[in-house]
Amino acid sequence: MRFLLVDDEAFARHLLIHQLGRLGFTDVTALERGADAVEILERDPSAIDIVLLDLQMPEMDGVEFVRHLARIRFQGGVILISGEDARIIETTRKLAAAHRLNVHGALHKPVTPEQLQALLGEGIRPNTKSAFTPGKSYPAARVRQAIAEGELMNFYQPKVEFATGKFVGVETLVRWKHPDDGMVFPDQFITVAEENDLIDDLTRVVLAGALRQARLWEDAGLALHVAVNVSMANLSSLDFPEYVLRAIAEAGVSKGRLVLEVTESRLMNNALAALDILTRLRLKHIGLSIDDFGTGHSSLAQLRDIPFDELKLDRGFVHGAMHDPSNRAILEANLGLARQLGMHSVAEGIEDREDWDALRGLHCDVAQGYFIARPMPGPAIADWVREWEPRRAALCPE
Repeated sequence: MRFLLVDDEAFARHLLIHQLGRLGFTDVTALERGADAVEILERDPSAIDIVLLDLQMPEMDGVEFVRHLARIRFQGGVILISGEDARIIETTRKLAAAHRLNVHGALHKPVTPEQLQALLGEGIRPNTKSAFTPGKSYPAARVRQAIAEGELMNFYQPKVEFATGKFVGVETLVRWKHPDDGMVFPDQFITVAEENDLIDDLTRVVLAGALRQARLWEDAGLALHVAVNVSMANLSSLDFPEYVLRAIAEAGVSKGRLVLEVTESRLMNNALAALDILTRLRLKHIGLSIDDFGTGHSSLAQLRDIPFDELKLDRGFVHGAMHDPSNRAILEANLGLARQLGMHSVAEGIEDREDWDALRGLHCDVAQGYFIARPMPGPAIADWVREWEPRRAALCPE
């Protein structure tokens, strides 16, 4: 294992070299300046397996160094080291992870032999994954064709009550069944639709399909709330509420079964029109959920100004929250806010039993995530229900 240690403090470098040597790691290049380390990595990024990086350095700090690691597509491991506040270290770790770097952990100075051994004791293997490649992009004309020719299909992810485990609803998630590229996920075409005046057509296809499926479930004895995502770009046409009501009537389902999840991935072009449309939808007893609350442009102002009746907690605050004091504090505050405003709370990103127990203990209302179920085509829901029942009994004992 070849290590590159970057720290401007001579004593810290000597201490870490000594500690690494005692663990059997002797191939260590120790540098004082970040610029020198970047120069080495630019010549041959594969020459280093692990970078140990101090965050607080003159000339080039650790955050800037992380940016360079991302630029050169460094595929080895990264260990962050700092004497700064734990929240700063954690934020930098998340930043590095967002850059698709292989972050093995973060250590607080002074680093103890026990901490280093816990991280390196069993031996870390270099990251062999290929450099991150963004998904294929599609031109607007091809997205328009996909909408017109029925290539979009809906998947549905179940939602269950924390208290009882009862199956209460689904979120509709659109996929593009591309004839050549297979299943294409929405992050590869939704933005194209929003930027090329196609989002209304796309949303109407998804909504109509979801309502037809809701009717089929209702006929089979499953009375579910069906959530459909709407973009802020949908909320500029003042006749949008009338379209929604017509679609509900054509499908033959109750207005109270539909929930529109509003994600503010971009600023409102016409805040007055959006407020008009959302208020009219609530007057017509259609549910409104503020999606990914606490991220993007969603904020307390939206809770104050728009009559949402559901608050959806972003997965970034949910998964592993009990190990992150900041995320736990945010969750508790938002759940308290939802209760005081009389809103239902939904936690997405329930990935394991620990997440389930944590959010159930915080009295969140509804759970969604891979621990419950992955998104699936509508007809697969019936089989999932049969599989869920025994799990439900175990998770929610009487």
